[in-house]
Amino acid sequence: MFIEPHINNKKRGWIEVICGSMFSGKTEELIRRLKRATIANLNIKIFKPAFDIRYHPENIVSHDENELLSTPVENSKDILSQVGKTDVVAIDEAQFFEPQLPEICEQLALQGIRVIVAGLDMDYTGKPFGPMPNMLARADYITKLHAICVKCGNIANYSYRKSPNNAQLLLGEKDLYEPRCRDCFHKGEQV
Repeated sequence: MFIEPHINNKKRGWIEVICGSMFSGKTEELIRRLKRATIANLNIKIFKPAFDIRYHPENIVSHDENELLSTPVENSKDILSQVGKTDVVAIDEAQFFEPQLPEICEQLALQGIRVIVAGLDMDYTGKPFGPMPNMLARADYITKLHAICVKCGNIANYSYRKSPNNAQLLLGEKDLYEPRCRDCFHKGEQV
């Protein structure tokens, strides 16, 4: 699906973005693509924000408990210094990185690296989240995943926060968030 031909023996890089709401399977899809890259004997490097230790201090972990070892980094610039000779760079929870992440990914792609980024496209208020809008604008391939609305069963693309805390950055799981469709998200607790 994402196989790019080698032209004039020069590796060609590109950017793939996997986005969607919480519980839509973003990390699961990222892990699936990385397992396929490993089968193809490609050298992969996986990165995640250092402060996100919800499931594991180092591994990226899906809600289905699949996991792969990653390198926690403080910011996206740290990724450049740790890439080395890599065919595929994966970045999970991209919404938590600073605005420079799209430029870092662009630099990697220009070096002939396949870059796969996974993250929330919207925050709990339904607004674009962190560097994700710019990542989507630079992406060669975009996959938008959906969860199932816990209120009505329709497809969900919003992450509804069940807590009154209004900080944009609030790490949590099913205790704090649930996937909702557009209607149930905007109706709030009345549903």
